[in-house]
Amino acid sequence: MNMPSTTATIIPMKRAATLPPHCTFEPEDWRRLARHWYPVALASEVGEAPCKLTLLDENLVAYRSHGTLVVARDVCPHRGVPLTMGHHDGEGVVCPYHGLRFGAGGRCNRIPASPHQPIPAKLHLMTFPAVERYGLVWTCLDPQEGADAPQIPNLPHWDDPDFVQVVCQPFDIAGFAGRQIEGFLDVAHFAWVHTETFADPDNQEVPDYRTHETPTGFVADYYSSMSNYAKDAGIPEPEGFVWLRHFEAHLPFTATLTIHFPDDRRQVIMNAASPVSARKTRLFVPIVRNVNKHIPAGEIQAFNRRVFDEDRIMVEAQKPERLPLDLTLEAHIPADRSSIAYRRGLQRMGFGDFFLV
Repeated sequence: MNMPSTTATIIPMKRAATLPPHCTFEPEDWRRLARHWYPVALASEVGEAPCKLTLLDENLVAYRSHGTLVVARDVCPHRGVPLTMGHHDGEGVVCPYHGLRFGAGGRCNRIPASPHQPIPAKLHLMTFPAVERYGLVWTCLDPQEGADAPQIPNLPHWDDPDFVQVVCQPFDIAGFAGRQIEGFLDVAHFAWVHTETFADPDNQEVPDYRTHETPTGFVADYYSSMSNYAKDAGIPEPEGFVWLRHFEAHLPFTATLTIHFPDDRRQVIMNAASPVSARKTRLFVPIVRNVNKHIPAGEIQAFNRRVFDEDRIMVEAQKPERLPLDLTLEAHIPADRSSIAYRRGLQRMGFGDFFLV
């Protein structure tokens, strides 16, 4: 499942980001979130046929035209019909209402009712940048320019020939993206939530660890005796081995976990929480590993699904539904250092009380 990393050659016109209808975010928070990159689909899911997607309450359509990847608003600029109701005829996506067709770059290339009329720019789709990376399609609703502009987060070892790539099916969560990422960064829940998959319920103590701020979030190295082998794998663990879990948080809603196995082997898991809305999240999980490379991708995906299902029960049950950034609103324990660093990082980015609604 090693998907090529390619970038669309069509650059969308710069324009002011506008809130989608029925937006579930506070306006200023939506505008801050819209500046960042999120995955919206598996690259293998997007072909010539229009693919329906949603990001930050914005309905999108993705398709390919002569090899070019397009992500655009899911609306025909003529009379407002969703293009995902249409079809692809080999030259582009055809609107089902009046047959207008849209090809590479989202440009209208056919008006059946007026075939000889020059096509005005107003009939082109409102497109967004589209990048294939880590087997995923990434986009940004309000791309920024300059050295400090948000970038697609890094997934270590993706292009390392010693590692194999596994891209899991997306996971849908009835909860806020911030809750999912905070849970991914949490180390105190292993012995309570993941006892059916890898964790020892009697190994509850969390050794001391620290977080260190980075330009895009923070990192944390967590050393413990908690094994990461699947319980049903039958793999013996070296006596006294200390596991290192290296977390890298890329705010607002992406993080990677590098797990150091015996014999200097590693597995890197990315959690990229794509906010469909304020209370709906689609989680994308690409994985790279040079440990037990003989294990089929399907088994890795199935195990990750089991771990995720354990987490999802907690994330969907948490109250408040969104994330309280004011640290005085909840109690904290020393094991919460990553959670505290995550919330403080979001505060520094300027996010407001929408996390608490």
